[in-house]
Amino acid sequence: QVQLVESGGGLVQAGGSLRLSCVASGSIVSINNMGWYRQAPGKQRELVADMPSRGITVYADSVKGRFTISRDNAKNTVYLQMNSLKPEDTAVYYCNADLVRVGVRGADNYWGQGTQVTVSS
Repeated sequence: QVQLVESGGGLVQAGGSLRLSCVASGSIVSINNMGWYRQAPGKQRELVADMPSRGITVYADSVKGRFTISRDNAKNTVYLQMNSLKPEDTAVYYCNADLVRVGVRGADNYWGQGTQVTVSS
C-alpha cells in the first residue's frame, strides 16, 4: 500500500506564510511527478504546482512568484512554501503523486487526504 500524508496547514493572516509537506510511504520504486492541488468550497480542484522528477516545474498563474514547490527525493517528500498568502488562497490542499510500486508495471496516481489552509483578511 502507498500513502501520501500532508501536514503544515493552518490558519494564517493575509500576507503570512505557511509550508506544506507531503510524505509518500509504502512499497515505492520511483516517483515521477509530485505536486499540489487545492479545492476551495464550491469550486473544482485545481493545480497549484507540479514538479516532475525531470523536466519543467509548473505553477498556476495565481501563485507564481509567491509559492515555491520543492522535493527531497531521498525522503519521498514534496514541499510547498507559500508566501504572501491571500484570502483567496483559502482551500483544502491535496498532495498528488505519480509513482511506481514494487511489483507493479507502470505508474499509478495517488492523492493525500488534504490539509486545510485558511487565510484571514
